[in-house]
Amino acid sequence: MDEIIIIGGGLAGCEAAWQAAQRSIKVHLFEMRPVLQTGAHETGQLAELVCSNSLGSNLIDRASGLLKEELRRLGSILIECADASALPAGGALAVDREGFSHRVEQKITQHPNIELIREEVQNIPNTPTIIASGPLTSASLSHAIQELTGQESLFFFDAIAPIVSRDSIDMGIAFQASRYEREDEGEGDYINAPFTKDEYNRFIEALLSAERIELKEFEQTLEKGVTAGPVRFFEGCLPIEVLAGRGPLSLAFGPMRPVGLWNPHTHQRPYAVLQLRQDNLAGSLYNLVGFQTNLKFPEQRRIFRMIPGLANAEFVRYGQMHRNTFILSPLLLNSSLQFKDRPDLFFAGQITGVEGYVGNVATGLLAGINAARFLGGQQPVIPPHTTMLGALVHYISHAAPQDFQPMKANFGILPPLEEAVKGKRGRAEKHSQRALYDLNHFVQNL
Repeated sequence: MDEIIIIGGGLAGCEAAWQAAQRSIKVHLFEMRPVLQTGAHETGQLAELVCSNSLGSNLIDRASGLLKEELRRLGSILIECADASALPAGGALAVDREGFSHRVEQKITQHPNIELIREEVQNIPNTPTIIASGPLTSASLSHAIQELTGQESLFFFDAIAPIVSRDSIDMGIAFQASRYEREDEGEGDYINAPFTKDEYNRFIEALLSAERIELKEFEQTLEKGVTAGPVRFFEGCLPIEVLAGRGPLSLAFGPMRPVGLWNPHTHQRPYAVLQLRQDNLAGSLYNLVGFQTNLKFPEQRRIFRMIPGLANAEFVRYGQMHRNTFILSPLLLNSSLQFKDRPDLFFAGQITGVEGYVGNVATGLLAGINAARFLGGQQPVIPPHTTMLGALVHYISHAAPQDFQPMKANFGILPPLEEAVKGKRGRAEKHSQRALYDLNHFVQNL
């Protein structure tokens, strides 16, 4: 039986392992946790979700929803586990973190073709390998990757949102609703903290003057000679205080936009709204949606308790910021996710420059399929550019190197439609129809 090493037991690594194993490849899956922990993970479980517990929209006229539907049709095991661990979240796919990780770990450890090894890999093997070590790749492996690529490693900094206890939210001030829900739909899936204009302005003022955590030494320079690039934030996951610094209304028109919500306590539309999303199956924990932050913990406790309804909030987890690592994929990878100078070496997940949980799963799936095909003497497959998966891998392998930045699934990376369609929703629907039609033909030829 052919064999492959997969480095990393996150979303991409687990999906890659499953896909390869399903194609009769013996997989040696290495995960360094809990032997060696990162600065952001809390457990040693496979496929642990570090930031949000939401995998984004489930609607196929949304980019994330389209990508998930493509993955379902391609047989993704992680999307199957996510669907089985789903929590109420309106049109989004939010999951119980522990339940999701537990399902994934069960699937992986019970597969007869997968061996899970709890060790750090410090060097790149000279046998068929998939590197899916994630955004918190260890210093030793980062150094090995840097030596292999000959390029200066690139880093950006990501931030995660706080989580509060449901019982500590004052529902006499906050209210439960989803955007644009009808009166006959019952309670919505989000808890909403409504701001008046004065409350919002005071909150912004406090946010901008708050003390931030200084970057840890290991965040600025890695060990063993790895050169850290300039500090860069990923635009899709900006710390709330950084976003607030772009203008006094940047939050009111961004993550705190009040559109589609009506305060039942005042019978008015709020000036701004913080939404909180269920974070665990029991419904006892809620995360502050869009509130990734690098504020010092006492400042988080002080300022976030200024949010209406959170005056007595119990913080189960504070927000924090951590280093994320990715390679300069346009110079290094083909659309098959193979390393250009070594066809038996594949990269997958966030280290390639894809962003978002579903993007990580998607590249893991493609890397696992193509690694198995390589070992079987077959040509790699590349999804049509008209599909969201195909567009993502085309972006990371063809973007201008000087402008390369991590990319989430979005309709802007798809090829233009053959015919002009009026309206954003209409164009999205046409893109999705075309993508799924082309994907079906792709699947038939796998």
